[in-house]
Amino acid sequence: MSPLFRRKGPAPQDRLVTLIGKPDCHLCEDAEAVVAKVCDELGVPWEQKDITRDSELHDAYWEQIPVVLVDGRQHTFWRVDEERLRKELTG
Repeated sequence: MSPLFRRKGPAPQDRLVTLIGKPDCHLCEDAEAVVAKVCDELGVPWEQKDITRDSELHDAYWEQIPVVLVDGRQHTFWRVDEERLRKELTG
C-alpha cells in the first residue's frame, strides 16, 4: 500500500501508555525506564498503576507484571522492547 494511502493512527501526544507493576519489582523498574524514555522522547503521556493498591488490576495482571497498556489495550508484559513500543506509538 502506498504511504499516501496508509491509514495513520492517533498522534503520539493523543496516546496513553499505562505501566502496571508493583513496588520492589526489578522488572517493573526496567520497564519504567524504557516507558519513560520512549514516552518522553515522543511526547506521549504515561501513567503508573500499582497492583498492590488495586484489587482488579491485581487479579487481572499479578502473574504478568510489569504490563504495558497502550490506549487501554495490552501491548506487552514482563519485558518492554524499546523499539516495539516506539513503533506502536508512532505507527
